[in-house]
Amino acid sequence: MVVTQYGGPQVLQLREVATPEPAADQVLIKLYASSVNPLDGYVMKGPLFFLPALGKLLTPKHKIAGADIAGEIESVGTDVKQFQPGDSVFGGSVGPRGLGGFAEYVCTTADSLAQKPANISFEQAAAVTVAAITALQGLRDHGRIQPGQKVLVDGASGGVGTFAVQIAKWFGAEVTAVCSSRNVAMARSLGADHVIDYTVEDFTRSGKRYDLILGANAHHSIFAYKRALSPEGIFVLVGGGIGRLLQAVLVMPLLWRFGKKKMRFFIAKVNAKDLDLLKNLLEAGTIAPVIDRRYPLSEVADAIRYREEGHASGKVVITIAPSPET
Repeated sequence: MVVTQYGGPQVLQLREVATPEPAADQVLIKLYASSVNPLDGYVMKGPLFFLPALGKLLTPKHKIAGADIAGEIESVGTDVKQFQPGDSVFGGSVGPRGLGGFAEYVCTTADSLAQKPANISFEQAAAVTVAAITALQGLRDHGRIQPGQKVLVDGASGGVGTFAVQIAKWFGAEVTAVCSSRNVAMARSLGADHVIDYTVEDFTRSGKRYDLILGANAHHSIFAYKRALSPEGIFVLVGGGIGRLLQAVLVMPLLWRFGKKKMRFFIAKVNAKDLDLLKNLLEAGTIAPVIDRRYPLSEVADAIRYREEGHASGKVVITIAPSPET
């Protein structure tokens, strides 16, 4: 599925392209599934996503979007020792050819992969990498989560949020999930101790304070999040649209410079160590992906439109080819 020019989902076209060749540190993977992430929208819209009229004048750098991958290794580069042809793997595609997950084959570096757990399908595995690593690194590395802390996940029903609730519980936190009415039962099933229906209650005005807030879908102002923190609390922003990201870059460093309350904004980095940790959690049943809908490769544009509407509960998966499991 090729990005023909910068713009919305309509710029995507299904085309035949040459099968990539792995470099020395890469593997070639036959893909069975991928999934949709906010990153795909930025890949399509390009570096001038905030000026779409000018962005259309540029030539796309990354021709194929899709950061989540799950499939079977076809061949390995000369420097790759930890994988071999036939291995079932999942991970993130971040190679120089582009992201590459919305395709039948992709090359990626071995350090962005892990063995697929036998107890989950390729479609489930494809729903893990970007969302779960974002949740893990947001809570652990930037939120400095500790057992017993009061942790709130805003946007608990999305891809990152569903993993964040489960991972925060694994860390031993008391977890509050914020979601819409239709997702309250799902949030409870993921292990949330408390669930707030944002259509009924605004947690930023309830008077309750939290040690860590993960903004997986940050709709409130940065002032509201700060108000909802405990005196030494941390707010970690991982999603919420262009406006909230601009606040993170331009306003937050000044607003949060003084005092003990902290704010963090980061971009997740796929790495083998964290993928192996997620693999172990998946195998143990400690975490599990939530899949909302599945689309074939030819309907990636529709999948992206659906995710951008903001109502997906969990992940939107792209089925690329029939897997050996079916």
